[in-house]
Amino acid sequence: MTKALDRRQFVFGSVAAGMAMSSEAAFGRAPAIKQPGRVRPVVISDKSGYVNRNGGSQNCLEKAFELITRGEDVLDAILAGINIVELDPNESGVGYGGTPNANGIVQLDSCCMHGPKKRAGGVAALEGVRMPSLVAKAVMDHTDHHLLVGQGAQDFARNLGFTIEDDLNTKRTRERWLEWKRRIDPGHYLDPARRLEFEREIARQMLDEGLVEENHFWGTVNCDAISPDGEICGVTSTSGLAWKIPGRTGDSPILGAGLYVDGDVGATGSTGRGEANLYNLTSFLIVENMRHGMHPKDAGLAGLARIKANTVEQRLLRDDGNPAFNIRFFILNAKGEYAGVSMYPAGELTYGVCTENGAEEAPLEALLTGSPND
Repeated sequence: MTKALDRRQFVFGSVAAGMAMSSEAAFGRAPAIKQPGRVRPVVISDKSGYVNRNGGSQNCLEKAFELITRGEDVLDAILAGINIVELDPNESGVGYGGTPNANGIVQLDSCCMHGPKKRAGGVAALEGVRMPSLVAKAVMDHTDHHLLVGQGAQDFARNLGFTIEDDLNTKRTRERWLEWKRRIDPGHYLDPARRLEFEREIARQMLDEGLVEENHFWGTVNCDAISPDGEICGVTSTSGLAWKIPGRTGDSPILGAGLYVDGDVGATGSTGRGEANLYNLTSFLIVENMRHGMHPKDAGLAGLARIKANTVEQRLLRDDGNPAFNIRFFILNAKGEYAGVSMYPAGELTYGVCTENGAEEAPLEALLTGSPND
């Protein structure tokens, strides 16, 4: 008797079959899934888009949904929601009060994609602007480029009238940075080659001690939405990895990694280990999986399986050979179907969804069992 395949076996098999397809069959002639007619509007986000309100009455999801159903441009509506999270000093993973780099400076990354217009913009290593997502949109609106970085991004923002501040740290983020610096005092080790390993271990200790929440250590907000007319847009914003090497840019501002939108197919955004996502351009892969007819949940699990298959460095693996990190994707298709997936059922276990029934948390579907540290 043939044994039935469970969802994960099916996903791993689908990935193997997909990798064997020719490039023409895989990408050249695949039909889009958008159909004529009205769609049930939906807004999805990572958990930070649900829990943060910055002292107001609405969270990111609720604000975006309200504006979308009033007929506002979908991207503008999402940005209004994202700005709530970016301005909230209690959310130390993005915007004002974001976790600083190794030098104590908050450097912010963001990108946005407009499905109907097929336009995009992004910024990386931007200092001094509380809402980098708005600068990313300005890059989309006012330039022929998709990404501006560092001093050039700040100069661009200043020229457009954005307020530039000297320091985006809050008292809490500065104190955490000082504690991290105290623990990695160069006088406490002799071998410079061990410094990176040592810094990672200190960061892990602070996570284990509860001095830093995991979602703030990798802190990012992603929000994607579809309007009743079927228009799809997305935004991702972050302060990046806690105490990162100055200038380090992860997946969040990179099209196809931290965010990818195809207005005829769907949108995907991510939080978690950016380097793993960058190597696989997983958000693009997930959208392409949906183009081939996969449901958002299966498309996302297949993307996670690709990351798992391509993670081979011993330092990134648990003792059982599985990835020693978590990563999550938030996925929406042109039919208004959605899902949230993660490598492990650990840390954040839910994501946010808003429909006509209001905002709520929904469970993430995990590819593997256990946690990254098992």
